[in-house]
Amino acid sequence: MEKQDFSQLKAMYVNCTLKKSPEKSHTAGLMEVSKNIMRKEGVQVEELRLVDHDVASGVYPNMTAHGWEKDEWPTLFERIFSADILIIGTPIWLGEKSSEAQKLIERLYSMSGKQNNKGQYLYYGKVGGCIITGNEDGVKHCAMGILYALQHIGYSIPPQADAGWIGEVGPGPSYLDKESGAQENDFTNRNTTFMTYNLLHLAKMLKERNGYPAYGNSRKEWDNGNRWNFENPEYR
Repeated sequence: MEKQDFSQLKAMYVNCTLKKSPEKSHTAGLMEVSKNIMRKEGVQVEELRLVDHDVASGVYPNMTAHGWEKDEWPTLFERIFSADILIIGTPIWLGEKSSEAQKLIERLYSMSGKQNNKGQYLYYGKVGGCIITGNEDGVKHCAMGILYALQHIGYSIPPQADAGWIGEVGPGPSYLDKESGAQENDFTNRNTTFMTYNLLHLAKMLKERNGYPAYGNSRKEWDNGNRWNFENPEYR
């Protein structure tokens, strides 16, 4: 197999744990598996915990214009948007992604109406995935919601773009607890590895091609009257 060069890529991991730093995060533990692969492949890696920052709730780019005294989102957005790859990490609570993960998705959505220099929606050419940890069940359910939201606002999702670990039903050890055996779980380690490389491959392909062609998907062109091969049925 031909060795790939991913050194031009940048990845941002956003940990949506409810625990402020430096409290131990089991989600961060699994994210580290993926981060280590990326670092070894020469990728520039950055991570942040959303809960460490004063991010307002809402669906506008800057919520200080909508009654909030403070909002760190505009600064955090620049850090997130500078990355080719976004990986959202979240624990499972009551079968759902965390409230911080939902807030992140809502704030990403707040920027999705903006356009790139080709007139496409802003996130075209970016790649997304997710990492989930918890007990009992909910990995696939949480992944469905996160990956749907990311593709809806313009992120590209490669095959098998989610990875996770869950413990048995009821209270018990979590990912980083030795008694869980989670860090030796072959299924989780395999899926995390495959996810990481699939994210890298898709991001590399898109970056080398300057994202998607603007033919047929440019909001700017649509607003200027270009309809490509669309034909309104009422005019047939």
